[in-house]
Amino acid sequence: MVLVRVLQGLVSVAGRIALAAIFLMSTLGYKIPNFNGAAQLMASQGIPAPRLMLVGAIVFLIVGSLSLIVGYRARFGAVLILVFLVLASYYFHNFWALSDPKARQEQMIHFMKNLSMMGAMLFIIANGPGAFSLDSRAAALKL
Repeated sequence: MVLVRVLQGLVSVAGRIALAAIFLMSTLGYKIPNFNGAAQLMASQGIPAPRLMLVGAIVFLIVGSLSLIVGYRARFGAVLILVFLVLASYYFHNFWALSDPKARQEQMIHFMKNLSMMGAMLFIIANGPGAFSLDSRAAALKL
């Protein structure tokens, strides 16, 4: 029984790290070091106030990712990433507005990938971060 709980905890941690990795790494590896280029790309997609929105995206992604990884207020972190995913999918992967079949297909695949990550965020919002998280530790201490 103890071994099962330990394994569940390790799998929960690994899952949260894997889920958050894309958001944290894209922020630290692209958005921050290439701030001006990322803001220009956002402007080209019709995003209003792109520099301000990029700062917001960076904050949402860092806070949301770290929250998921350590499992502290993970539901809130998942909401932050969910908001980012909804907006990024709408502005960057709007396959429905494309006429070229190849471009439409590529953007639909990216949209669907984001949709699957939205599902993962909804799952965390509904069920929490799982074992070996600061949220579950805080809940256990209240018992």
